[in-house]
Amino acid sequence: MARKLRVQFEGAIYHVTIRGVGRRRIFDDNADRARFVKRLGEAVEEYGVRLYLFGLMGNHVHILCETPRANLSAFMHKLQTAYTVYYNLRHRRAGHLMQGRFGSEPVTGDEYLLKLSRYIHLNPVFVGSMKQEALGVRRDSLRRYVWSSYRGYAGLARPFVFVEEAPILAMLETSLKRQRQAYRRFVEAGIAETDQEFLDLLKEAPWGIGDAEFQGRIRDLHTDRIRQMKRKEDISFRRVTATVTATAVLDAVAREFGGESAALQIRQYDCVSRAVAALLLGRYAGMNQRDTAIILGMGTGSAVCRQLQRLRTRQAEDSDLAERVARLGQVMQDVSSVPCNAKISIIKG
Repeated sequence: MARKLRVQFEGAIYHVTIRGVGRRRIFDDNADRARFVKRLGEAVEEYGVRLYLFGLMGNHVHILCETPRANLSAFMHKLQTAYTVYYNLRHRRAGHLMQGRFGSEPVTGDEYLLKLSRYIHLNPVFVGSMKQEALGVRRDSLRRYVWSSYRGYAGLARPFVFVEEAPILAMLETSLKRQRQAYRRFVEAGIAETDQEFLDLLKEAPWGIGDAEFQGRIRDLHTDRIRQMKRKEDISFRRVTATVTATAVLDAVAREFGGESAALQIRQYDCVSRAVAALLLGRYAGMNQRDTAIILGMGTGSAVCRQLQRLRTRQAEDSDLAERVARLGQVMQDVSSVPCNAKISIIKG
């Protein structure tokens, strides 16, 4: 039973897997894959998750993400539910699409994170008949595969705006200019030889992916939470505390785009800086779209949602805007303070 319980805590990094029920396919064509990626980006923004990489396969998905708000379960529930509703409507079916809820393994350590990123990105060339192809064919297939974050990391395509690549790329000890090339060499070197020790760790580690000290910490957090479950639960136990104030967010956006922070709270037509403020209020101040609408004078949560959708499109088309948003994200990380007594809960998956 212990192996089926996973702890949630602020700042946790997880390798998440989603599988089709009975190993059935969850993507029938590229329209399905595109919709899943769209829903993934929306859920990342709504729940303030830091998505580091992802990979879509025929009957399963891999995700590597961090949860500053200890909300992996809510994030994944939204993603899976939204996609299942879409899939069932489109393909005229009913019932469960995913196997259970999802699998999750806490991860730590640069070495483990790098190897895990390579494992996830290499999945398309280690399945089915592709495993038997020549190395050159597999390499070319990997470089053409658009349904993962690899092409962005490797400098072969524009990165997804909702994927935070900098922390993984920074693990490669080289200049910023050469990081993507170095990452491409690192990943593609794995086509020729599988890291069996790491694959064994993925299968066998009961308390996450990391060294013995990290696994001990996860085990202790799990044990503490089990003890708390035997007592009457504090009503505020799962309450999430924002780590950045709304004022800090508005001030940072105003400095980046020029002007006064108060101007961001005045309704303006098609204002990019207000859309960026809405994004950061949700991601770093822990605000839902309804409360964000009140602060920014956007009327309703639906209006905020539309602003965020337009912002995603603009970032995909405007690399300068994407860089400014990423820069503001780093500012928010720098000013945030994560409590030492991080809140913990259980994922039953």
